[in-house]
Amino acid sequence: MGEPGIDYHAIFEASPSATLVLSPAFVILDANPAYQQLLGRTREELTGRNLFDAFPQEDASEPADLQASLRRVLENRTQDVAGFVRHAIEEPDRPGVFTERYWSPVNAPVLDSGGRVALVVHRLEEITDLVLASGPDVDHRRRQMQLELYTRSRELQRVNERLRKANARERQVALALQEAMLPAPQPLAHHEAAVRYRPAVNTLNVCGDWYDVTQLSGGDYAVAVGDVVGHGLAAAGVMGQLRSALSATIRVVDGPAAALDGLDMYARSVDGALSTTAVQAVVDPDGRRITYSSAGHPPPALAGPDGIVRFLDAATDPPLAAAPDHTPRPQATAGYNEGTTLVLYTDGVVERRGEDIDRGLRRLADRLAEHRSLGAEDLADSLMGLGLATDDMAVVVVRL
Repeated sequence: MGEPGIDYHAIFEASPSATLVLSPAFVILDANPAYQQLLGRTREELTGRNLFDAFPQEDASEPADLQASLRRVLENRTQDVAGFVRHAIEEPDRPGVFTERYWSPVNAPVLDSGGRVALVVHRLEEITDLVLASGPDVDHRRRQMQLELYTRSRELQRVNERLRKANARERQVALALQEAMLPAPQPLAHHEAAVRYRPAVNTLNVCGDWYDVTQLSGGDYAVAVGDVVGHGLAAAGVMGQLRSALSATIRVVDGPAAALDGLDMYARSVDGALSTTAVQAVVDPDGRRITYSSAGHPPPALAGPDGIVRFLDAATDPPLAAAPDHTPRPQATAGYNEGTTLVLYTDGVVERRGEDIDRGLRRLADRLAEHRSLGAEDLADSLMGLGLATDDMAVVVVRL
């Protein structure tokens, strides 16, 4: 457990903190001298007894609070602080005279190699001086207020710890949800593809941006990105519905425009989907053609091996469900040369508050031209560096 030669039992014996070692059933296994002196009991009088039998209380709320704290240690395997407890202690030099004293118990687990609680360390912090800070003639109401303030501070510590653990669990659930809705892309038959997404800071690791890379029958493949308005779990829930719907639709319709038509009609029935943007592209590797359609989304970029960057903006329509009536969406086709890179992205890559989007598009074009020799994975990492941490981001890079 530590450096060789350290006598941990001697440390336990010499510790000035009053400490018990408990079994998971709360039986006292050992008591250090500080604890024995503080409570006026010998080790023989304490060991082998249940903690609550050794120190019965008239006020049932005190052992109940301590028991709850110890149970939390067993369940959560982390340190926990109980509310104050009080004992009437016989004064050493005045037999038959008892003084009421107050402690705050701190409980901590000792785990075995399997991560189970093997022992519980129960340490007492005496707070009698705090309670009786004004001397023996202190007003009863003032004493009660001191006790109440101290107890509430301890309760607040426990509440904060429970909130921290709840937030950690929520983050784990949110991350698992996001990973399930945004799986790794399918391998493409002819080209290398890389995807990235990054939620905005303080959004539980989830966002409303999405990507999709789908190998279609016949050798073509579909690439899409989209962006739901908002952040966090609500946006991620809408994102999951729209991404799944578009991924299914592009497999059964003729082209990107028809896929976005179907998605537009579906989005009108989904709460929170209004004004979602998306772009769908289908790559024909045999004919070296890209057919695409956009619903209010920033235009895909084509970076040639010569460093020239084109933006595919010839088939742009309003965002999903934004128009009063559904109308068929436009579609366009662009050719490409071998060695070209196709990039789809969300607005977090190019937009900054107070800045014209043309400047963001220029930054993207410059980065693509500068790093055109990079592989898809490295280029995706580089493009993520263009955005700010305050916005969601998603990127798809395909080396054609």
